[in-house]
This record gives sequence, C-alpha cells and structure tokens, in this order.
Amino acid sequence: MTAPDSAIRPQRRVLLLSGAALALCLLLGWLSYRTLFAIHLDNDRRQAAQRLDAFALSLDATLSRHESLPGLLALDPSLAAVLREPDNPQRIAAANAYLEAAQQGAAVAVNFLIDTRGKTVAASNWRQPQSFVGHNYAFRPYFRDALDKGLGRFYGVGVTTGEPGYFLAAPVREAGKTLGVIVLKLGLESIEQALGKGGDTLLLADGDGIVFLSANRQWRYRVLARLDDAVTERLRQTQQYGGQPLQPLADQPLPLNAMQPVRVALPGETPRERLIHARPVGTLGWQVVQLGDPAEARAAAAGGGAAVAFAAAFVLGLAAHFRHRTRRREELRRVYAELETRIAERTADLTEQIAALERTKAILRETRDAAVQAGKLATLGQMSAGISHELNQPLAALQTFADNARALLERGRYAEVGDNLQMISELVDRTGRIVRQLKTFARKEAPTPQPVTVAGAIEHALLIVEPRRREIGARIAVTAAPEPLLAVAEAGRLEQVLVNLLRNGLDAMAGQAEPVLDIATRRDGNTVCIAVRDRGPGLSDDVRAHLFEAFYTTKPVGEGLGLGLAISLTIVESYGGTLSAHNVPEGGAEFLLSLPASGETHAAPDA
Repeated sequence: MTAPDSAIRPQRRVLLLSGAALALCLLLGWLSYRTLFAIHLDNDRRQAAQRLDAFALSLDATLSRHESLPGLLALDPSLAAVLREPDNPQRIAAANAYLEAAQQGAAVAVNFLIDTRGKTVAASNWRQPQSFVGHNYAFRPYFRDALDKGLGRFYGVGVTTGEPGYFLAAPVREAGKTLGVIVLKLGLESIEQALGKGGDTLLLADGDGIVFLSANRQWRYRVLARLDDAVTERLRQTQQYGGQPLQPLADQPLPLNAMQPVRVALPGETPRERLIHARPVGTLGWQVVQLGDPAEARAAAAGGGAAVAFAAAFVLGLAAHFRHRTRRREELRRVYAELETRIAERTADLTEQIAALERTKAILRETRDAAVQAGKLATLGQMSAGISHELNQPLAALQTFADNARALLERGRYAEVGDNLQMISELVDRTGRIVRQLKTFARKEAPTPQPVTVAGAIEHALLIVEPRRREIGARIAVTAAPEPLLAVAEAGRLEQVLVNLLRNGLDAMAGQAEPVLDIATRRDGNTVCIAVRDRGPGLSDDVRAHLFEAFYTTKPVGEGLGLGLAISLTIVESYGGTLSAHNVPEGGAEFLLSLPASGETHAAPDA
C-alpha cells in the first residue's frame, strides 16, 4: 500500500495547486471586471453629464430667447385699444391683423390676446376653424402668472387644438393699469427631434415627473413615479395634458441618477438594464433624463477581465514551468510542445481582447468629440439671445417705416411712400447681412472689416432709435468732424454698437423735461473717435465696475438682458478698437468708441 499512497499524494498536490491557481485567476479576472466596469460607468456618467449639460444649455437658450417677445408685442397700441373696446369690430380686426403678422414674423405657433377675465378677444389664428377667439383660458397657470408676476411660463396640450406647446404670457398695460394678457405658443418639435440624436435615449419630464417630450412617441405622457392626489387634481384643473391617462413609464419608479444600472421594462421593450442619468433644466422644474445602455460597458469590462485572467494564468503557467523544469527535464520536450500551443491560443485571445479594447477606445473618442461639438452648438445657442437683440432693432424699424408708408399712401404722398419703401429695402438688406454674419460665425469664418463711413453708420443708427427718441421727447445733436471719416469695421456691426450706445443714453434720460443726447466725431491720428454723451444721472461706481459684463443690467426685468454693452465691447475689440465710459463733470455719462482709421481718402460703401 506504500507505493500507491506515494503516487496519490503528488497528484493531490497538483490538483490543489491547480485549483488554487484557477481560483486566483478567476478572482483576478472578476476583480478586474468589477474595476473596469466601474471605470466604464464613470466614463458613461461623465459623457452623459456633458451631453445633458449641452442639451440643457441649448434648451435654455431656445426658451429664453423668446421670453422678451410677449412684452414687446404687448407694447403695440392696437392691443390696448381692443381691450378697452372689446366689442368694436374695427379694433378687433386691427388686433387680429397685428397678431397674425407678428406670428408669421416671429415664427411661433400662435399668439392670442385675452382680457382680465380670461376670455380671448383676438388671435393670430382668427381665420382658422379652431380659432382661440371667444375661448376662456383663465384656468391656465400662465394667465395667472402673467397677471401676478409679469411673465407666465407653461407647457401643456392645447385645450382647443389638442397640440402641445410652450406658452409664454405677459400683461398688456396702459397708464399703469393691466388690461389683459398677450400669450405666445411655441412648438418644441426641434427639441423633440434632438432628443433622439446622439445614441442613448433622452426624455424631457416636467416638475411632476411627467414625460412630455420624447423621440419615442409611446413614452409621451407617462410618469416616472406615481402621482399623488394633489398633483392629479391640479393637472385636472389646469388640463395641462388634456385627457391623457398618464400611465407609468416603467414597471417600477425610475431612480434618477442611480449609480448602478437598473433593470426595467419600458413600453414596447423587453426588460433590460438601463443607466439612468438626469439633470435639471429651465425654470419650471423640468428634468432631462437619459436612459443609457450599459451593455457596451459590460462587454468591454468582461473583455478586460478575461484578458487579465488569461494573463494571470499565463504567468502562473510560466512559473509552474520554471519551477518543475529542474525536476522534469525528461518531460520538457513533450511539455514544451503543449505549452507552445497553449501560449499561441492564449496570445490570440489576448490579441483579440486588445483589439476589442482599441475599438472601444475609438468609440469613446468619437463620443467625446460629439459631446464637444454639442458643447459648441450650445454656446452658439447662448449667443442666439445677442443675435435676437441685433435683429429686433431693424425689425422694429421695418414696422415703423411700414406703418409710415401705409399712412402716407392713404394721404396720397407717393413720393414719400417711395422713400419709405427704399428705406425698408435697405433695412431688409441689412437684416440679411446680420443673418449672413450668423452663418459666418457658425462656420468659424473670420469677419472681414473694411472702410465704413462713420457719418452713414451714425445716420442709420439714428433712424433705428428714432421711435425711442420720440417717445421720451429727446433732442439728438450731432457734431461731425470737418472731413469725412472712414473707420475699419463692418457697417452692420458698427451700427449695432452705435444703437446700443444711443439707446442706453436715451434710456438714462427718460423722464427728464428736455433731454439732450450729444454725438461727436473726430480723428485722432490713426484712430477715429465717436463720443456719445447723455445728460442723465451718470454712472455709479458699482455700475461702472460691471458695465461691460454679460447679463448685467440696471433695467427692470423684461426691459433688457444685459447683453448690449457686452456684445458691443466684443465687436469693437475684434476690430482692434476700444470702448470705455466715464462720467462728465457737467452731469451725465459719456461713452467713447475708438476704431482704427482707414487709409482710404474717398467715401466707402457702408452696406
């Protein structure tokens, strides 16, 4: 019995060592898998955060650039007139025509006017069978918010048309009295289309957890978690989503920003794991939710874990080989052949896993580049408020000249009608140049400054601010240099800077008995200087410290975004010029604009 026992003990030892080595390799592979999976999840979370941030910025820019529009539309006298005389057919016709023209010009879904009791008295869709005229919308939150807070925001399904949209509302006031509310409805189809781009699914949910925008129409009007009775009653009263059943989105409440994948069943899909990320967006408590797929991360982690396990097995195999080489030299040839085969197989496996890892890295790089591009587009979305600021002024001038042309036409003053139409043509051409500048920015093309006639730019800027000058009864005095001045700039952008400076000066003197605004031009060596001085209260130290910062404004809410001077400074510095402000000892503030002078001695076109 001694010989058999001595033969069995080495076999048991080999089995135990082999089992321990296998367990060690599996343990290393499992730990590697867990570590790599956690790393991939962290990368997915970072990329999701970047994508959600980019989408949130784009959505904020899309919504905010229309927020000043209801207040601007409310300034038209035809709206106050029809609210004072709601039964006057001529007033109603004028208000309907104005709202219809504004709807087409602003590219919104519809706009309508309601009185203080909630009844619609005029609408841009007054010609359509589903016109809002005559309907009462006092139950809508945007109506009450516009009356109480000055601005109403609301997303919901239209009770008249059944079409969803984003509503913006502002009060219509006259002599300090609120006569009614002007409401705009925006379609968010472009936002919904963007939700389905870029890989993982995005959802947009409101503050109650109700999904109202999704690339998958089956997921619309479903809830992330069960609604309580108070919310259900509020939704019923406001009819925010009409008669939608508001069923749960998944078979369980979705945990937002869960650290680990969650297995859920969504409508139209079999149960599977999802990476859920969310980010607040907007001012109404909305959240953008991303439903990611962890399958790619698991596959990459599994490949890495398998590679580590095979590498550990390979190392242990080599150690065993060298350990037994001195005792088993006679078996070396046989073992060597087998070992070569195993090494080749394992090397092939490692090569395949490394190739898979390289492919995964390439995919991650592409995803990162897409996120960076989305960030640039979000930055362009933020600039849209400034672009809107530039476009609104020539559009306001177009409205003024169009009204003048109509009045002159009724009086038979055809020569002056022709002058107005010529000015309208020039303003339309200028608006086209502004749009072309936006396209140039999107293509990352550098601007092309050229000689611009300063006197012509001042003249155009004065035409644009003429309504504001008449409104406050100001006088604008222009003191021109003895010789014609040419500045290196772009005509449209120089006019925009001048309009901002002139408008700020006029606003500073609002309420004065005899406001006067002075404009003086001169040449100082190789520099053209333009000074704009008002007779207002001047600039405080705190205002001067933040004067050219974006979104800093001393105007009331709704009357300015604080972008004018920041944009003006950016434009001027792009030409190598300067823009500064200081108080004048005699009273008021003076803005000094300097630009490089052109070497040309003849007049240059400013269009």
